[in-house]
Amino acid sequence: MIKWNKTRILIGALLIPAVMSGCINLDFIKRRLPPPYEVGEGMRFQFEALSASRVQLAGNWEWNNWLQGQAETGSYLIGLMEDEDGDGVWTKVVDLPEGRYQYKFVIDEQTWKEDPNNPLRVDDGYGGFNSLLIVK
Repeated sequence: MIKWNKTRILIGALLIPAVMSGCINLDFIKRRLPPPYEVGEGMRFQFEALSASRVQLAGNWEWNNWLQGQAETGSYLIGLMEDEDGDGVWTKVVDLPEGRYQYKFVIDEQTWKEDPNNPLRVDDGYGGFNSLLIVK
């Protein structure tokens, strides 16, 4: 019994300073952005990518079509998001009619990521997930 108490005291002595230093310096807690939300012009999407040079919003709505757009547009910058103040938070407002939509963020034209701030998701058919947005 004495050995168990010494072990608990030792663990407590090691954990308390670690926890206290973490509580004093909360830099390890990542800022959370809201999931897409309605604004006057449509739905506002946000994604934090501090070192990205380009972020695009890819989705299954008709004029985006997972960054393929409509055949007549011929644009490769479909879904381009903006980081106007350079803080690493990229935004885009999309006018979407009522419905269910799947989306991902594409970082620097190569890395596809689901929305870390949206708990709604569906299987993407490739071993990952698409984020899900329900517009009412």
